[in-house]
Amino acid sequence: MLILQSENDIRVMEVHIDDDHLTVDLMHGRAISMPVVWYPCLAASTLEQRQKWELCGTDYSIHWPDLDEDLSTEGLLRGAKKGY
Repeated sequence: MLILQSENDIRVMEVHIDDDHLTVDLMHGRAISMPVVWYPCLAASTLEQRQKWELCGTDYSIHWPDLDEDLSTEGLLRGAKKGY
């Protein structure tokens, strides 16, 4: 069954992260990607710590419990960097 999502639905569907990039797939179909170095806490962490994330804020935010780091889809869409 095909489920149509609102074009304004910026909830997080999936997170992909490696040593170079953080990519967030949103419910409405857009994927946003940014360099991990924009987020010093993530850049300084291990791959295992980065891959242990959870959704919060009714799926509008990503939380890394081992790092106490939070990023919102609103901030990611604005291109907001942390630590700069």
